[in-house]
Amino acid sequence: MNPELERIFMKVQKPGRYTGGELNSVVKDPAKVDFRFAFCFPDLYEVGMSHLGMKILYSLYNREENMWCERVFAPDTDMEALMRKEQIPLFGLESRDPIRDFDMVGFTLQYEMSYTAILNMLDLAGIPLHTADRKSLAPMIVAGGPCACNPEPLADFIDLFVLGEGEEINLELAHLFLQAKKEGWSREAYLQQASQIEGVYVPSLYEVTYKADGTIERVAPLDGAPAVTHKRIIQDLDKVFFPENFVVPFLETVHDRAVIELFRGCIRGCRFCQAGFIYRPFREKNSETLNKNGYDLCASTGYDEVSLSSLSTSDYSQLEGLLEEMLPWTEQDKVNLSLPSLRIDNFSPSLMEKISKVRKSGLTFAPEAGTQRMRDVINKNVTEDEVLATCRTAFEGGYTSVKLYFMMGLPTETKEDIEGVVDLAQKVVDLFYSLPDKPKGKGVNVTVSLACFVPKPFTPFEFEPQDTEEMLREKQRHMVGYNRSKKIRINYHESKTSFLEAVLARGDRRLCAVLEDAWKNGCKLDGWTEHFNYDAWVAAFEKNGIDGTFYANRTRPYDEVMPWDHLDYGVSKQFLIRENQKAHADTPTPNCREHCSGCGANRLIGRSCF
Repeated sequence: MNPELERIFMKVQKPGRYTGGELNSVVKDPAKVDFRFAFCFPDLYEVGMSHLGMKILYSLYNREENMWCERVFAPDTDMEALMRKEQIPLFGLESRDPIRDFDMVGFTLQYEMSYTAILNMLDLAGIPLHTADRKSLAPMIVAGGPCACNPEPLADFIDLFVLGEGEEINLELAHLFLQAKKEGWSREAYLQQASQIEGVYVPSLYEVTYKADGTIERVAPLDGAPAVTHKRIIQDLDKVFFPENFVVPFLETVHDRAVIELFRGCIRGCRFCQAGFIYRPFREKNSETLNKNGYDLCASTGYDEVSLSSLSTSDYSQLEGLLEEMLPWTEQDKVNLSLPSLRIDNFSPSLMEKISKVRKSGLTFAPEAGTQRMRDVINKNVTEDEVLATCRTAFEGGYTSVKLYFMMGLPTETKEDIEGVVDLAQKVVDLFYSLPDKPKGKGVNVTVSLACFVPKPFTPFEFEPQDTEEMLREKQRHMVGYNRSKKIRINYHESKTSFLEAVLARGDRRLCAVLEDAWKNGCKLDGWTEHFNYDAWVAAFEKNGIDGTFYANRTRPYDEVMPWDHLDYGVSKQFLIRENQKAHADTPTPNCREHCSGCGANRLIGRSCF
């Protein structure tokens, strides 16, 4: 026990973020393990402890007798100040040992606004920021997750990136590291060997050259690195490792419940949705496997809620059967079933009845756009009649509150499309009051949540410009002014944050200097409104002579070399171009169950997806 840490814990707002010792956490004897891994989530404990990927990999490593994985989260400002004052380096929760002494330090890249937290955590740990300044084999700095599909803005800081799904590749990297330690390899030798593992991208083994106009001329591999790095996928989800227990946090977290994963991928092909493309091909778990996963987790953790997680939960082909299997024990144990990603076009009365067995929670649906033309542009494949029919089902089932998610600033968007969002919400309100058997004595509440469109890599909209901040603000003002109903509440995202997300999402490695200077200017928890400092980012761009609008607000021609073109996530660029052209023709594409559109992802499993 570190007495300095014990003393500091008494001075911070939420010591439970840093103490460790939770139910199901794993403590090993460091003298009896050969490989130590620090799993770092670059955000606060409450956010990181909600993340399913961390739970899976934590248990995956720790079931290996000679390996020990510990959790590390970004400290809040009060804890960080005390750590810097007392010169206490960033530590793992389980052992409280400095992570600079571990073999491997891994970061998960869930959202772009966490990038400065990564630099801050490396600095707090006493690890050199730049990969070029690290001379010894350990610690090796790795990163993975959805944002790894464009790793270039972090290329100067991360030794290697894991592309795709991590259950197999992480252990392969660990075993290679053990071999490197045993045989006395240099850092360079390990990275060169790691680059030969499918799904591993080593930025230092690639040279990027630029044209006079600032676009990329070419990305050239060095020292035998592959010209294209292909993502890794798990072929059979029923056989892949899934933990029987989760660490149960001391504090209430963002998603404080058990989670089971129904499937990976998505059949829908919404043209703005990065996850829907980078997680292809579509692969389901069997309902028996899922029922066991859910039962085991609730039994080992005591959670009274289990979330059925996926990109589009009601697209799970065995959903009704799974709920029938789960209801006997969830009803008996008073466990609530949460289905967070429901489709409007396949939400049935029987499904609503099943998820309401234990207790009712609010229903959330995502029309994404207010007019049919706009929904065709983005390939949402949902009609207004389906939206209203779904809300009718909910209201007749006793619900009086509905949240509707939309996007603003989508390609080809017009004033009529903006007004269509409010018009659709008003039709939902009118529908409620038109029902003869609506709940007596209750009014309806419709919440409209608007996200600013961010063009992302590996989507048909990767070529599209983001609306400028002025354009987005004007649209937000117009929508609020157009709304005349007190029954409709409109929430919208901060456009400055969305601009930076677009810059980092589509950026190249010249942004590394901007990122470092933004961190030096005090940026470190950019995902939190109270910590976000846009002026510090502006100063960092100006210092480095880089215009963020070059990355965010510029249309990109189809033949431009993208910063991520040397990475392969299974979906071909030709397919993305075809989908982009169909978007500009207001033409939808059938979902994958109805018709294969030839995206290319099925070659990763060597068969048709369906």
